[in-house]
Amino acid sequence: MARVRLIDVAELAGVSMKTVSNVVHDYPHVAPALRSRVQSAIDQLGYRPNLTARRLATGRTGMVALAIPEIDHPYFSELSRHIAEEATRRGYRVLIEQTLSDPTAERAVLGDREAGLVDGVIFHPVQMETLDIAKLDAGTPLVLLGEAAMPVMTDHVMIDNVQAALDATRHLLSSGRRRIAFLAVTADDITGSTSQRLLGYQQGLLEAGVRLDPALVLEATEFTAEAGVRAVTEAIVRGVEFDGVMCRDDRFAIGALKALQAAARSVPADVAVVGWDNTALASYTSPTLTSVSPDKAAIVVAAFDLLEERIAGYRGVGRHVVVGHSLVVRESAPGH
Repeated sequence: MARVRLIDVAELAGVSMKTVSNVVHDYPHVAPALRSRVQSAIDQLGYRPNLTARRLATGRTGMVALAIPEIDHPYFSELSRHIAEEATRRGYRVLIEQTLSDPTAERAVLGDREAGLVDGVIFHPVQMETLDIAKLDAGTPLVLLGEAAMPVMTDHVMIDNVQAALDATRHLLSSGRRRIAFLAVTADDITGSTSQRLLGYQQGLLEAGVRLDPALVLEATEFTAEAGVRAVTEAIVRGVEFDGVMCRDDRFAIGALKALQAAARSVPADVAVVGWDNTALASYTSPTLTSVSPDKAAIVVAAFDLLEERIAGYRGVGRHVVVGHSLVVRESAPGH
């Protein structure tokens, strides 16, 4: 089928091509009735602006890229939805790239692959370090998410992982838990998240006068619910005693719930469990899952605010924005 052209929309709407262009670019001086007529013609014909032509005319494509490690990770899928919705509100379309934490794919996000195609990039790196990004980031406006890298000239949005983990640990301690396990560390963990959450966990125990026990820091082979099941099951088999579990993400927490159920350990009577990310899954587990909740909406708004300032020409030192978090208390770890 032939591509719908600007002139086709103009002819159907009975207006000039300039009027159609003004509507497409959302110029404010178009009369509401005229705008409605043109938009109806656009919808009827299925017209889509030519990105190359738009870039030649305005210097912008109206598209942004989102680069995340895993599309099917519950946290990233929910974050992607928030980003898509915010992009629509601001008049952008989103190109989503899955890097699978591969260093080559991550470098490509900042390399030639995005050149000329998008106006800016929102990027959650895992493998790339601060200096790697500082060397490659040249041209396309960029905002980073997560804890892996923070170049001084690049904008960055995150939560305070140490404080959030401290809050979760304090919550468990406040209900009388004293043998709190951390689920989990992995041998090849290259993220900054786990180490920061582990630090907050240790800080909470120490401020309560609870001895740190290395046996309570559980190890997993990978970041999956199945690995969480194995880690908790192996700890029970080894005779490790614990009455609480603070998990680095909801997938591990779901694994912990399954392992505890299989071992006839009641949650929360015998063991209280706290997850992380407050994904939609947390409301549907049995029991429902208490979880650290990053303010995903605030992360996305802050990222777009910074990105739009970069797109508009800001070239200053990077802004590092810390947004809020909360602990959503449900059945797996009720309050005292």
